[in-house]
Amino acid sequence: MKLTVLQENLKRGLATVSHAVAGKSTLPVLSNVLLATDGGRLKLAATNLEVGITHWVGAQVIEEGAVTVPAKLLSDVVSGLPNDRVTLTLDPRTQSIKVECARFTSNIKGIEAEEFPTIPTITDRDMAVNLPGGVLREAIDQVVFAAASDDTRPVLAGVLVRLRDNRLILAAADGFRLATRTVTLPEPYGGPMEFIVPARALGELGRIAGESDGNVGIVMTPGGGQVLFHTENTELVSRLIDGKFPDFERIIPQQHATRSILETAELAKAVKLASYFANASQNIVRLTIEPGGELGPGRLVISANASEVGDNTGELDGMIHGEGGQIALNVKYLAEALAAMKTAQVALETQSAQSPGVFKPVGQDGYVHIIMPMSLR
Repeated sequence: MKLTVLQENLKRGLATVSHAVAGKSTLPVLSNVLLATDGGRLKLAATNLEVGITHWVGAQVIEEGAVTVPAKLLSDVVSGLPNDRVTLTLDPRTQSIKVECARFTSNIKGIEAEEFPTIPTITDRDMAVNLPGGVLREAIDQVVFAAASDDTRPVLAGVLVRLRDNRLILAAADGFRLATRTVTLPEPYGGPMEFIVPARALGELGRIAGESDGNVGIVMTPGGGQVLFHTENTELVSRLIDGKFPDFERIIPQQHATRSILETAELAKAVKLASYFANASQNIVRLTIEPGGELGPGRLVISANASEVGDNTGELDGMIHGEGGQIALNVKYLAEALAAMKTAQVALETQSAQSPGVFKPVGQDGYVHIIMPMSLR
């Protein structure tokens, strides 16, 4: 194998696939990245056996070939090179690769490409669905953080992906909160399909989709145990989580006693101030909702109290319709929900102190974030 490639493109490609490199593994080859010539391009691939990422870089291929080399070492070497043409030459006898750029030369010992696990790619398969990368990135960012961070209940450590008619629905829940986003597809999808993707894998997809100017394709692998996401230069394949996702639509309240429209930035600022005190008191922040009279706006009072630290109170004006009342929420969940909403205003729908708080961005349909209440003492 011998080829030349631009340092900038190689550096970016290695950064893309390195997120799938296994941290610690009994198989040394999983700490490596695969370098292979493929149709006049350089193919880079990495996998930890749960997620695999493949990225193609434009290159001038002189000789065909393939090898795997330590991902971190190659990334560090390439990052330190000047922005110039890089020549990669494989010595098939020693399985080491020579990296030449300007006046720098490095030799890196590798492992034969045959030992690298096969990562499914999207050859001659009909795409299940296509949607713009920017739209998918936003939808993933709005739900993925609500998935459980541990594997006690595996299905909750994943994100439900549901394709039905002309809609893509993403949902994540950890037992204390639920985030769901509905996206309208450019064209109807043939039949209903539903699967659960590990949250970590979907987070990686969000990063890749954000870097893509074009569409992202979603397709199931023939065996059905994996899903493949495809952009122009990158593919991500992930194992799926077995199990049944909770019936999240049943959790979403269909009515409310009070609806408050608040400025997102002001509310986020008040929540951040309250968090300094709530962090010392089981993360509890109390929202007191007071409807306005005929002449003035309503008011939302945010308070946090920690006996050993002190207390904090903030007040916001808002359009409040309904009975008012109090609700206590986890301040971390509240801050993360607000950060996911990019609209100027947010709606908070409540029923009672024992019912969940429902947050919706004003002016963006399809996103709902629910936070379960904490007990008021």
